[in-house]
Amino acid sequence: MATPLRVRRQLPTSPWLFAAPGLLITGAFVLYPFVSTLANSFTDRRTLLPGRFVGLANFRELLHDDMFWTGLRNSVLYVLVVVPALVVLPLLLALLVRRNIPGITFFRSAFYTPVVASIVVVGLIWVWLLDDRGLVNSVLETVGIGRIGFLSDQWLLLLSAMAVTVWKGLGYYMVIYLAALANVPRELHEAAAVDGAGPVRRFLSVTVPAVRSTMVLVAALSSVAAFKVFSEVYLMAGPSGGPAGEDTTLVMLVQRTGTGLTGRVGYASALSVVVFAVTVALMLLVLRADRREEA
Repeated sequence: MATPLRVRRQLPTSPWLFAAPGLLITGAFVLYPFVSTLANSFTDRRTLLPGRFVGLANFRELLHDDMFWTGLRNSVLYVLVVVPALVVLPLLLALLVRRNIPGITFFRSAFYTPVVASIVVVGLIWVWLLDDRGLVNSVLETVGIGRIGFLSDQWLLLLSAMAVTVWKGLGYYMVIYLAALANVPRELHEAAAVDGAGPVRRFLSVTVPAVRSTMVLVAALSSVAAFKVFSEVYLMAGPSGGPAGEDTTLVMLVQRTGTGLTGRVGYASALSVVVFAVTVALMLLVLRADRREEA
C-alpha cells in the first residue's frame, strides 16, 4: 500500500523569503540612494563634510546658475531631436529587415552590433572619424569641401553626439518593432492592397495604427535615455562640455559639480532631483498624449 504524501503547511513568510534577495538589492542600490539624494538636496553637504540643512537654497541657486540653464537647454534639445528619430527610423528599418531574403540575417546582425558595443568604444571611434584630422575631414578636404569643425563648433558637436545616440539605438528599437510587426495580421495589408492602397498608404493606415502602442513605448524609453545623456557628449566634448562648456548636459553638470574632493554634493543632489522630476514629467506627457489620442 502506497504511503500517503504529507502536505506541509506553508508559512505566511515563505513568499517574502523568496523575494528578500531582490528586495534587499533594490533597497540598497535604488531606494536608499534615491532617499539619500533627496535628503542631501536640502543641505550644503560636500564630499568630505556632512553639511547642514539649508532648505530650498540649492534650488534657488539653480534659478540663477547659467550653467544649469545651458545644461537644461542642451538636454531638452537632445530630446526634441533624438526621440522623433528613434521612433521613426527603427520602424522603417524593421520594415526593411523583416523580409525573408538571402543575406538578411547579416544585415540584422550588422544593425544590432552597435547596441552590444561599448559606448566608450563607440564614442572613441566617432571622435577619431570626426576629428579635425579624422577620416571624414580628410575625405572632405580631398574632394575640395574643406575641413568642418564637427568637434569644435558648439552646435555641430551637439548634433554629432545626437547622431551617435541615434546610430547606437537604432538596432535596439528595431528589435522591439520587429516583435510588434510580427503580430500585425497579414490580412489587413492584403485587404488594403485589394482596395488599391499603395505601400505608403498601407504604412500609414495599417502599420502605424497596429504598432502605435509600441511607438509610445519607444518614445518613453528614448525620452528618458535622451534627457539623461552623458557618455556620448562627455566622450566627444570632453569633461569641460565643449567650447566654453556650451555643450554641457544636466547629467554632465551633476557629475562635474558633485565629484572630487571639493565636490558640492548637496547642489549636485538638487540637480539630480530636477533631472528626476523632468524625466517623470516627460514620461507622463508621452502617456497622456497616447491616452488623449486613444480617446
